[in-house]
Amino acid sequence: MASGPSAAPPTEPAALPEVLLTLLAMQRQNWEQGVAIHALLDLGELDLADRLSRDAVVHQSADGRLGTIGNERGAVNSAAIFPGVVRLGLTEAARRQLEWITDRAPRAADGTIYHVLDAAEIWADSVYMLVPTLAAAGRLDLAVQQAEGHRRHLCRDGLYAAADNRPKLWGTGSGWVAAGLARAVRHAPELAPQLSAHAREVLDACLVYRRSDGLFGDVLDDPQSFREANLAQMLAYTAYTGVADGWLPDSYRTTADSLRAAVAPHVVDGLVTSVCGAPTFDRPGTSAEAQAFYLLAEAASRR
Repeated sequence: MASGPSAAPPTEPAALPEVLLTLLAMQRQNWEQGVAIHALLDLGELDLADRLSRDAVVHQSADGRLGTIGNERGAVNSAAIFPGVVRLGLTEAARRQLEWITDRAPRAADGTIYHVLDAAEIWADSVYMLVPTLAAAGRLDLAVQQAEGHRRHLCRDGLYAAADNRPKLWGTGSGWVAAGLARAVRHAPELAPQLSAHAREVLDACLVYRRSDGLFGDVLDDPQSFREANLAQMLAYTAYTGVADGWLPDSYRTTADSLRAAVAPHVVDGLVTSVCGAPTFDRPGTSAEAQAFYLLAEAASRR
């Protein structure tokens, strides 16, 4: 299995310790646990990443899904935890999670994996959960298959519907895709020819819809939708990662800096505000995933 991303630490921005502490204090669902682990790995906070990963194994379900608590209906969110479990050397737990994705998770006739267990629904979020994990596991064929399948079902002119039964162009959905493709190429640089051009396409298509405050609407092409800041962090992460890994021109660093600067006024006492709010993500609020993407963007900027 390929190794996960790592990072080196220069000077921290003033808000970073508070954002990290707040993230650790927040209740998290399994995909949020996974994205938090990614942020900790990238920042070099390996001991903390290991602690979160170990607890996700404690909550592994009988079918192999990591971090499942209660009546978990998500089919793919648990996959985000996989790289942290691999790092811990818990190979049996990692094998069971990977086998769930590759062999048993419910999927459409074309092989595109459904996001939930109890409905035939394909969601944009799944690209982030699935494609980097498959890349980290060395299953490059399946990583490309899932990226292309979700693109067929959900993408319109570089932007993504939230799901195949929710056609609005949800900003965070496109953010999940762009960040997921960027992270997959980090794990497996040989995927760049298949994935990086589309990551850039999604990034550029989103940037068209920046508002005057530098952020975005929750629904990208709806000027009346509420202001949403996490997409800016997701795109900053994508842009920094693309520059660092050589598939985006250096000019995108300026774009990424601008996106993070637009988010900065909305970080209050360690909370990233003006984002799709947990637990329903259909109104402004706060979320563990937004906390994690603040940290992911910071770690990517250091590279």
